[in-house]
Amino acid sequence: MPANHPVLQVQPLGFPWSTIDPFLFCAYHDDAYPQANAQMGPATSLAGRSIGQDFSRKDGWSMYHGDTVPGFPPHPHRGFETVTIVRQGLVDHADSLGASARYGAGDVQWLTTGCGIVHAEMFPLLDPARPNPLELFQIWLNLPARNKMVDPHFTMFWQHEVPRTIFTDAAGLATEVLVTAGRLADATPPAPPPDSWAAQPEADVAIWTITMAPGARWTLPAARGADTQRQLYFFKGQSVQIAGQAVASHAAISLHAGADVELVNGPVASEFLLLQGRPLGEPVAQYGPFVMNTRAEIEQAMADYRRTQFGGWPWGDAAPVHGSDPARFTQMVGGPKVLAESTG
Repeated sequence: MPANHPVLQVQPLGFPWSTIDPFLFCAYHDDAYPQANAQMGPATSLAGRSIGQDFSRKDGWSMYHGDTVPGFPPHPHRGFETVTIVRQGLVDHADSLGASARYGAGDVQWLTTGCGIVHAEMFPLLDPARPNPLELFQIWLNLPARNKMVDPHFTMFWQHEVPRTIFTDAAGLATEVLVTAGRLADATPPAPPPDSWAAQPEADVAIWTITMAPGARWTLPAARGADTQRQLYFFKGQSVQIAGQAVASHAAISLHAGADVELVNGPVASEFLLLQGRPLGEPVAQYGPFVMNTRAEIEQAMADYRRTQFGGWPWGDAAPVHGSDPARFTQMVGGPKVLAESTG
């Protein structure tokens, strides 16, 4: 392609997906869990899995770090944010502050880990008669150095609060965009947490999921920021043309963010995730779940965690799940349980 073509790079999707500054990590979980047992785990044998470290995708699903219920039992974080977009299934959150939540069905949790938090993310299976599919993105967004030690907290964007906008091309074919962050046309998402890089107007952060009908055309509008970076993940579908360049397999596509880019979908429905933002341009020092700017800050994070456990673990269960009632809710420390339906 010409040197000035808006497609800068195309690379195969792996696990996790490659990201660019200000993003640190993006994992796509698509698990075809079977019927549930009485413990809200899979009603089938777990033989052949490395329980506690199962990323096998055996039979189309993994237990991850769970041993009875799949998911991620308590683990610490410091210095960045997690944005979890749940498309199918449920996630049960519990943390070292004593807060809890159950969310899914299009809900988003935006967690600022700040100076340190321990949280669990479990995937309870509730239906004993039918399969229990789970599909989600977890995205790590870096925090500016000045905000890495803010107090941790999480924000819920319930499904009905996250705007969807539909664009129809000249042939009447639709492209639907779910706008989690970053305004698109008339769609304005809920405000990110105040200490997030995404909360700064100059950051030009966008998180959009895009679904295109077979044969649909849609032009991805240019980003506002002069130095914004943009990555488009083609993760479902058969093929797509991006500014005239054919992409015939699932891929991470780096785009020139300052250009409008026409997408022309292939013969089956396709789905994409878009991540964009102005880079922080700061040093990144990472050790597992800690992301700081220097090695000394990483060593301090490890020492602080050994000393304080970031508040300890106030739950009686090492991997809490929140019962068989499918109602989605959030409950902050000392506050009432707030149901997702009551926020509409």
